[in-house]
Amino acid sequence: MTQKTPAIPRRKPRSAPKSTPAPDPTADPAADAALAQAPAAAPGPAFYLGIEGGGTRTTALLTDSQDRLLMEASFDPGNLKLLSDRELQWRLKEIATRLPCPPNAISAIAIGLAGTRTEADRDRIRRAADRVFPKIPCLATNDLETALAAAPPIPGAEVRVLVLSGTGSCCFGSTPDGKTSKVGGRGHIIGDRGSATDIGHKALRALVAQADRSGKWPKLGTLIFNSLAMNVPDDLIDWSIQADKSDMAALAIQVVRAAALRDPLARQLLADAADALATDAAACAAHLVAPTVPVQFILNGSMLLKNPAFAKDVSARIREKHPAAKIVLLSRSSAWGAIALAKSMPPRLSKPGKFPAQPAVSPIAPLTALLDSPTEHRNPRSTKLDTMPLGEAIDLMLNEDRTVPDAILKERPAILKVLEAIIHAFENQGHLFYIGAGTSGRLGVLDASECPPTFRAPREQVQGIIAGGQRALWSAVEGAEDDAAAGAEAIRFRNLKSPDVLIGIAASGRTPYVWGALAEAKKRGAVTAMLCFNPTLKTVLRENPDSFQPDHLIAPDLGPEILTGSTRLKSGTATKLILNLLTTLAMSRTGKIMSNLMIDLNPSNVKLRDRAERIVSELTSVPRPEARAALEASGWVIKKACALLTEHSTHSG
Repeated sequence: MTQKTPAIPRRKPRSAPKSTPAPDPTADPAADAALAQAPAAAPGPAFYLGIEGGGTRTTALLTDSQDRLLMEASFDPGNLKLLSDRELQWRLKEIATRLPCPPNAISAIAIGLAGTRTEADRDRIRRAADRVFPKIPCLATNDLETALAAAPPIPGAEVRVLVLSGTGSCCFGSTPDGKTSKVGGRGHIIGDRGSATDIGHKALRALVAQADRSGKWPKLGTLIFNSLAMNVPDDLIDWSIQADKSDMAALAIQVVRAAALRDPLARQLLADAADALATDAAACAAHLVAPTVPVQFILNGSMLLKNPAFAKDVSARIREKHPAAKIVLLSRSSAWGAIALAKSMPPRLSKPGKFPAQPAVSPIAPLTALLDSPTEHRNPRSTKLDTMPLGEAIDLMLNEDRTVPDAILKERPAILKVLEAIIHAFENQGHLFYIGAGTSGRLGVLDASECPPTFRAPREQVQGIIAGGQRALWSAVEGAEDDAAAGAEAIRFRNLKSPDVLIGIAASGRTPYVWGALAEAKKRGAVTAMLCFNPTLKTVLRENPDSFQPDHLIAPDLGPEILTGSTRLKSGTATKLILNLLTTLAMSRTGKIMSNLMIDLNPSNVKLRDRAERIVSELTSVPRPEARAALEASGWVIKKACALLTEHSTHSG
């Protein structure tokens, strides 16, 4: 008997979304309320929604429990790193409008988007999904996971490795117990080995080099000229400078054509790309299992799916490097992997957008008690800040700032212990690290950046780490501070160890990124300290003795900010004062200061050279011209200049 497709609960028709830029979905309370208050679906057949998004398009599939396709639709690209929260939510609302059933008829959703790397990224997806598909279980992941899940399993090969080669490339593997491994990727500048972009870029360099050396233009070059409507090699100069990733990747088509015409240069380029992919694939598997363990390698991406000879070569090279390999081509859209993941979800979780982060670090004390931080209270003295005379507002802000030193002074014992640990680190080839998010992270980076010019300290001696990386120095990075695992990863890649010191800076005391970093640093033997302005943390740690505990806690009580929650004010001022104390006094005890003079100053400009002359003159009691001459003779190193003058004085005497 043929099975009947289950009846789909019909929804009221809605107009298709306009192609013009969409308004902010969060500013549509009526639509959101309608979604949130929609009646629960009546018991009946199960429906699953799978969404897979990449740099080219977003694909959405709706199926029943028997994998019968009920809807397939394509939308604009869905790379998470290129979507704001508003745009992400709008993309999901576009998909919801195309469904042949009400959103609340869906049993589970899985969403895999390119650019999803951290728990904070996954939480962004879940939050957006919870607004559009309220109370529907949602699994959030990346497009690598969905592609891996799309391949039918092979008996005896439970470990799976995706080998992806399209515009970009990457290898991603997983085991049944949830262990994962990733090799490659990271973009076309530093990664994407064996991708179409990599092949295209290497083709240009190789054919121009061959032409320069032999005086002959290879067959591959002729095909590329034809595709680009060019005449001479110099035409490639401007084009290569302006070409984007897709333009460069398109050249791989001509490399494949030239290889089919037995062009030796093109054949070598493809052989090199195949070897790079196979090497990365075998390395990815080796991170998970021994070479004797059967592994299912799944080939995906346009370079592999559209070029059988290339895929065959990659497969042969993988078998050489991993003899137990079982290799298949991905025969269906990776969006089907999202369907498989959706079907793996437990039914109807209460709040899919609020899943806890995966435990990647040591257990941390419950931080919900820190929500009531003094930094978030309203300051009764500034409730009329927007209307009071400006002169009074100036007085008020400065009077508030006057309370900061006294509050810090009450933390003197803790500051002293941290200072002693830093001095010990500096005396034993150790380092000082700051880590934080937002203002806290920027202040840490600022203090670290001032140490080389002020004390001629090596750049690595004091380092600042900010959640979200370099871009976060001047703009907010969505969700960066909420990812404890990313904080731990930052510490792992900075290779902290004893006797290094890590100071986590978080005004409220509850930033997950900072806690993840502190826990990882302590596990590696470094000394850890938390700097915050929420004294409640002391009680929280005391009441949870089995949770992770930083070695030291500095927690001045500054009271509420003048502008509620704006921790760039008193909290920022206090942070700068405390960091000034730590680095200045630590440097003063490790040979960087004499009396109150900076004897390891780096005189990198006119002002600092003038200061260096005065320092040398005062320390050696010689006239300024002699001090300058000594500095010039010693390469503008104050210590050497002083030693030179002292030696000269001794000999003269």
